[in-house]
Amino acid sequence: MRDNMTNTELILNMLAEASTKDISQAVNPEGFEANKKVAAQGGNVAKVAMKELEAKTGKKVVTPLNAKSLLPENKTTNKLTGEKLKK
Repeated sequence: MRDNMTNTELILNMLAEASTKDISQAVNPEGFEANKKVAAQGGNVAKVAMKELEAKTGKKVVTPLNAKSLLPENKTTNKLTGEKLKK
């Protein structure tokens, strides 16, 4: 799945994972429900960051494009940005 994520998507995923780990270490949850709550809190940190970035850029972070369509293969235009590619 990560093969088909943009750099921003990967970074936000890493933020969610790191936030969850840090929150878990801080509160030391015991049991499934407590850990589930910590996981939701960690995910919310990334969600807030994503919404803020989307508000600032006016672009959605999550894209339906996959890595193959983002990589230039003798193409003259980047499908994601519409920019002309250097040869």
